[in-house]
Amino acid sequence: MLTIGHRGAAGYEPENTIISFKRAIDLGVDMVEFDVQLCKSGEVVVFHDFNLDRCTDRSGLVIEKTLDELKKLDAGKGQKIPTLTESLESINRKVDVNIELKGKSNSQKVANIIKHFIENKHWQMENFMISSFDHDELFKFAKLMPEIKIGVLYETISKYFNETASALNAFSINANFKFITKDIIKQVHLKGYQTYAYTVNTKEDKLKMKEIGVKGVFTDYP
Repeated sequence: MLTIGHRGAAGYEPENTIISFKRAIDLGVDMVEFDVQLCKSGEVVVFHDFNLDRCTDRSGLVIEKTLDELKKLDAGKGQKIPTLTESLESINRKVDVNIELKGKSNSQKVANIIKHFIENKHWQMENFMISSFDHDELFKFAKLMPEIKIGVLYETISKYFNETASALNAFSINANFKFITKDIIKQVHLKGYQTYAYTVNTKEDKLKMKEIGVKGVFTDYP
């Protein structure tokens, strides 16, 4: 079962920061997951919330701030909000990455950055997975880079999950571990998808997920 660092190692370091990614890698994760969205000046930045309040020392919306303005904020322990490019450079192919798309209309820029790292930085297609709760955005990305693995995010997995996943030629179904059962796992795997569970933060829950056949867990505490 794969261990995926949720927003890096968010239980130990400020989430979605360079030190969080490095901590996750030091702790031996198989993959690092983080969130991306656009800022006012058009760069792809790594940040989960649309609002800055919870994770920085300021308030406001990410989309209303330029990159220069965002770089002046403290994202915890003196860390700065990283761009997607800076994040990939820091991870430097040590582990695979799961990039979660937040917001609208960032697929093209994310695809361009991934292409750059594949063509110029020795990354491989298989080093990347793209996921999102916004399935329309996943369809946009899949058209741009159909070779990249797609993880379809759900809170709960309904009986209709295969309609979207099949249309996307998805690699995995990523869902809240609280609603994943052995029967659901069986249904998902019969359709040919992997199942990844979020956010699994106790040894007991990790063991349960392993026992019922989950292929990977997102955790704040790798």
